[in-house]
Amino acid sequence: MTVPDDGSEREPESALLAEGREAAALASAQRRVFSRQFPSTSRGARLARLTVVRHLGEWGLPSASEASCTVALVVAELASNAVRHGRVRGRNFLLSVTYETRARRIRIEVSDACPELPPVGPSMPADGEESGRGLVLVDVLADRWGAVPRTSLGKTVWAECLVESTVMD
Repeated sequence: MTVPDDGSEREPESALLAEGREAAALASAQRRVFSRQFPSTSRGARLARLTVVRHLGEWGLPSASEASCTVALVVAELASNAVRHGRVRGRNFLLSVTYETRARRIRIEVSDACPELPPVGPSMPADGEESGRGLVLVDVLADRWGAVPRTSLGKTVWAECLVESTVMD
């Protein structure tokens, strides 16, 4: 004996699908992500910083805000290190920025093709040295940072910065 299909079983399924779409939209609204490869050159590092500032502005963090300035400096230092210390001929570096609006956290990841990890605890360079302060700045500006090997090739150096307040909330 067959029972006619009146669609009553499909209604909960469609409601679940709609609920899932709403949850996905809410999660998407609470998380902004930007990811792009840049050439491993000083121009590429500069472009990475400028591009991130533009995206932060689109996400409600004006370029003159403390959060945008902090993230711009961290991106500049990590991208510069990727170009200077992580450059492998013919390979770009990858910059990924994730803004979790609810947690008020911005995570910056810079991946390059060189497997050598940076020192765990940055130290100030000797007087008169012209470089070597990048990770010291990252250590001061970011709430936390670190580096991990990439499974495919190279490493990722990451930093997280907390945001005081935003327009997007």
